[in-house]
Amino acid sequence: GLFLILIILGGIYGGVFTPTEAAAVAAVYAFFVACFVYRDMGPLATASAAANIPLHRKPQALITAFVHPDTRNTLLEAGNLTVALLFVIANALLLKHVLTDEQIPQAIAGAMLEVGYGPIAFLIIVNVILLIGGQFMEPSGLLVIVAPLMFPIAVELGIDPIHLGIIMVVNMEIGMITPPVGLNLFVTSGVAGMPMMAVVRAALPFLAVLVAFLILVTYVPWLSTFLPNTFMGPELITR
Repeated sequence: GLFLILIILGGIYGGVFTPTEAAAVAAVYAFFVACFVYRDMGPLATASAAANIPLHRKPQALITAFVHPDTRNTLLEAGNLTVALLFVIANALLLKHVLTDEQIPQAIAGAMLEVGYGPIAFLIIVNVILLIGGQFMEPSGLLVIVAPLMFPIAVELGIDPIHLGIIMVVNMEIGMITPPVGLNLFVTSGVAGMPMMAVVRAALPFLAVLVAFLILVTYVPWLSTFLPNTFMGPELITR
């Protein structure tokens, strides 16, 4: 099962396939592992894990696994969860479209430049914008809007781009477990079969840890830049 991580990360960083293709390959790999290695689903599974049927005793399982009731139920559950997430993502992208058309992010960036904020005040504002936006928008859509606007201002204020990027990533992680559009909350609720409010309450300790980590990352820059600068050298900005 742990080899799944190597397939996903190794395939993506090795240039073998795209992240979307990696997800498809990982799903197929997980299906074969569940059916023929762990045998906790499909035609080789039994009520007792110790009594699971070996493949050589039932070779037809290589074919029947694809039409087994466990496989159909798994596909149905995955489809239900995916549809719920797609509704959330679709509405978040609609909000991104409205904000872009109304040029609200550009207005915010222009106001910040006019006031003349320093690095500390600027990072506070970035965190506030991302924390609020992360509650209502899907992370990739929020980054598409915010990153191009904040990056030039950060460079002017002498903020390391790697530092700004890590701050944005941590904010996105917080947004993923913050209602009402926290995608991880919907995933957990669907997989575990728990009410949404129960999932939100269970996520609160993790949210507190992430907020504390965000404060550290924001105001202790070397936490973000030490390893990149050590192995790759300082970030060079070409204007």
